[in-house]
Amino acid sequence: MTRLAVLSGTGMSALASDMVADGTESSELRIDSQWGQVPAILVDTGDGEVLFIDRHHRDDESRTPPHEIEYRANVHAAASFRPDLILSINSVGTMREDLPPGMIGVASDVLDLAVRPWTFHDDDAIHADRTSIFDEKGCEICLEALTAGQGKTPELVVAQCVGPQFESPAEIDGLVRLGADVVGMTLGPESRLVAETGIPHAAISCSSNWAAGRTPGDPSAEIDHQAVDAMAATLRAHVRSCIEALLSNL
Repeated sequence: MTRLAVLSGTGMSALASDMVADGTESSELRIDSQWGQVPAILVDTGDGEVLFIDRHHRDDESRTPPHEIEYRANVHAAASFRPDLILSINSVGTMREDLPPGMIGVASDVLDLAVRPWTFHDDDAIHADRTSIFDEKGCEICLEALTAGQGKTPELVVAQCVGPQFESPAEIDGLVRLGADVVGMTLGPESRLVAETGIPHAAISCSSNWAAGRTPGDPSAEIDHQAVDAMAATLRAHVRSCIEALLSNL
C-alpha cells in the first residue's frame, strides 16, 4: 500500500477534509519532534495512506508566517511516516504567461539564495546531494494528472524568498534573469531538508497571483493575500487528482 506525506499551506486547509468527505477513514495525530509537536491528519483512502501536514499550523486561530515555520519539525514528522514520497504543495506568484493564476505547474528545480541555512545536522558536516532535487517518477505522475485536468502543464524553476512581504518588481526581474519561473516562500527549506532524509520528493506549484510588476496590462497592480488564498483554494480539485494519481501509480 502506497504511503504519501503531504506538506501544504495557503488555500489548502480543507484538502484533507475533501478526501475524508468520501467516507474514507481518518484520524488526527500529534507527532513529536525535538523541534516541537506537529499536528497531522492521517487518511486511509483504500488505495493508500496519506499524512497531511499544514506547514503553517498553530494551536490557536492564527497562522505561522513563512519565516517563522519550523521546517525541521514538519519534515521530520513527514519522514517519520516512512512515506514512499513526500509531496510539497506550494502557493506561488507567477512570472510566466503560460501559467496564469488558476493553474498548477510541477517543480523541476529550486533557486534558493536565502541566507538562513536549514539542516538536521548542526553537529557534523553532512552534505546532501541536490543535483536532482525532485523524484522523476513522482513528477511525471503529477504532470500527467494535471495535464488531464487543466491542459498543458509546465515544469518550473521555483525561486525561494523568505517573506512575509511579497517581492518588489525589481526583485522579480532579478529572479527572472537568474532563471526562475515562479516565486514562493516555503519550498526552499522543505526541499533542502527532504534531501537530507533521502525520501523521494515532488512539488507542485499553485499559481495564485501574478508576481509583482507582472500583471498583464497593469504592472502596478497590488497583491492581496486574501485574494491569493482564495485563488489557491480553487485549485484543490486538481491537487487532489495528483494525490490520487500518486497513490495509484507509485
